[in-house]
Amino acid sequence: MRNYSYCILLGLLLWVAAAVLAGPTLAAGGAHVVDDSEVETPGTCHVELWVAEFVPGDGYGNFAPACTALAIPWLEIGAAYAHYWDQVIGGPLIGPQMKINFQPASTGVGIGLGLNAGVNARTGYLGLAGLTALVTVPVTEKFRINVNAGWSYLQSNQPNALFWGAQVELDVGWDLSLMMEAFGRQPGVVGNQIGLRFTPSAHPRFDFDLLAGTVYDAPNTKFFTLGVTIRF
Repeated sequence: MRNYSYCILLGLLLWVAAAVLAGPTLAAGGAHVVDDSEVETPGTCHVELWVAEFVPGDGYGNFAPACTALAIPWLEIGAAYAHYWDQVIGGPLIGPQMKINFQPASTGVGIGLGLNAGVNARTGYLGLAGLTALVTVPVTEKFRINVNAGWSYLQSNQPNALFWGAQVELDVGWDLSLMMEAFGRQPGVVGNQIGLRFTPSAHPRFDFDLLAGTVYDAPNTKFFTLGVTIRF
């Protein structure tokens, strides 16, 4: 049960390495599990880097570049490389990522679609894939809600399942935003995560994330994440 839970959690954490908004502190994606509906600012690229460590010691490191072109402002195209040191995958996953924005959050409700896949570079087998509906509701300028739902594939005992997630984001001032989210893969494991994102107003091209979460499986696995996003 423990190995299976790690596989589910690792797939969930790699799941949504996608858009980070330039400028405002409020921005999902990156090391968060739940994503928002927005693509990267047109004409801008970013690289997301983070490391997740699990108690008692499994984890993975992630490198994910992505860009949105001025000519196609509703489409973000990227890729991800994640190296796992766990008992299940134990190797590198490489694959494409894409996000399509159908309606920006500035209209009142943001609607998007996320697609991703990852192949194990050692075995050549598909490790994970997904198709996720992304909804963002900006309640106020400082508070918004993100909701995700879709199909997920993981190379595990339960390869096809429903992925779901919900997140609240709050701008707390001092260039900080607070994030709280819950997520799961059903039938499977449910988890949650809380964290802070620091986007220095003097250098808004950088985000720094500090996160802590728990997966409610047999051993109640805890995990901690450090991340940074660089835009150019």
